[in-house]
Amino acid sequence: MINFLKNFVLVLFVCIMIAGCMEANNPYNTEGIEYNTIQVVDNLVIDDNSVPIFPKKAALTTDTARRFSIELPRRCTVDWDSQSVISVVPEEKIEIVRLNVGDPLPDLTVSDYDFRKQTIKDALDKLLSGTDIAVIEQEKMYERISGSIVGGNLADAVDLMVHLGRAYYSYDAKLGELKLFNRGKWLIKMPRNDDIVMAILDAMHGADVRNVIVDWADNTLVFEGNYQTEREVARIISDIASKKYVMAWDMDVYRVYPRTDNPIVWMNMLPAFGEKNIKMSVPGVVGRALVVGPEVNTKTLQEFLAQQANVVLISQGHFVVPDGWQSRFDIGQCGKEERIETDLIVGATAEYVDFAGKDKIDAKIVLRTSNGELSSFSIPSSVGDNYVIIGIPTHSFVTTPETLISPFAELVVFMSPRIVSIVNPSDISDKAPLVGDELREWLKK
Repeated sequence: MINFLKNFVLVLFVCIMIAGCMEANNPYNTEGIEYNTIQVVDNLVIDDNSVPIFPKKAALTTDTARRFSIELPRRCTVDWDSQSVISVVPEEKIEIVRLNVGDPLPDLTVSDYDFRKQTIKDALDKLLSGTDIAVIEQEKMYERISGSIVGGNLADAVDLMVHLGRAYYSYDAKLGELKLFNRGKWLIKMPRNDDIVMAILDAMHGADVRNVIVDWADNTLVFEGNYQTEREVARIISDIASKKYVMAWDMDVYRVYPRTDNPIVWMNMLPAFGEKNIKMSVPGVVGRALVVGPEVNTKTLQEFLAQQANVVLISQGHFVVPDGWQSRFDIGQCGKEERIETDLIVGATAEYVDFAGKDKIDAKIVLRTSNGELSSFSIPSSVGDNYVIIGIPTHSFVTTPETLISPFAELVVFMSPRIVSIVNPSDISDKAPLVGDELREWLKK
């Protein structure tokens, strides 16, 4: 009996050991085992030791490189503490010079030469038939010209014929080739005043001249274009050089989030600032433009809005409008960060004129997006007044069916116009600068 018990205990012990080994080798026992987290993307196993795999990108300029601009620090900052409503700058010569004109043409004389409904090349081939100069079209030209040259030198004759054909030429004396082009390149020698430079740039942008390169170190600008581009830019330069004023606009753009499920109560501006400081209300298709006195500025406006809403500055900067011209401010160009309103453009035309016996800034402000005009306002205001555009729903810029943005959030644009007077340097006194009413009276003269 004792032997039987010994054998039974031995067999039981062996069974327990075998069961323990089997449990240790059991792949389905997960207790106490740690697993690494893996991720499967497009049938590829991604873990901590994997090398990232990215899709091939097209050969396009990266976003940050595309946004790089030396102009932006000059355009996208406003010193509200030292803003001058009226300023005087000395007149400086603005010169436009065509580049890549080549060598001077030979000193030859042309007389009694007629051409009728000929292409530029045919007319020049006939003119230069007795010389060693070959006419080469770099681009096909279909314009036909007619005219008569009684007498003059060869350079004047070629200039006239090419001008009639709305083309350009470059002469290579070594090769004896007169090359014809449909497009040209020019350099503009600009003044040293930043406001006048901005006026030239903004007028060119308003005329849709985009291929512009500015050298801010020596105040020169290079652009390319066809005959129509040259005429448009020459008209801008001539007009700015003859103007007495340019209009500069400083601006802040805010997104306003009401703190409650209620819209901003704009009527509260009347008791907050006083009725005398809210001078005019101009309704638009969307929104409303308020003409306000100088007491309503960026600081006091933000203090007023902060009582009802959270205020976020999304863009700041300035642009300059030559008297009677159109200019624009791209919200996204000076945006603080990527926001849905970056598609918005503020366009403006303005003149400083006698408005029924009173000196007024007669302005038209237009809000546009890539989908077209959003709203516009025609505003006659006095020097020193500011504009506050209100009531532009943020949902105007939402492109998705649903959004987390409150339906009462809105865009607020604060604009402050300045007059920059351009005068002959000899007319600027060495005395203390004129300010206030004295400056206004001097400008009227």
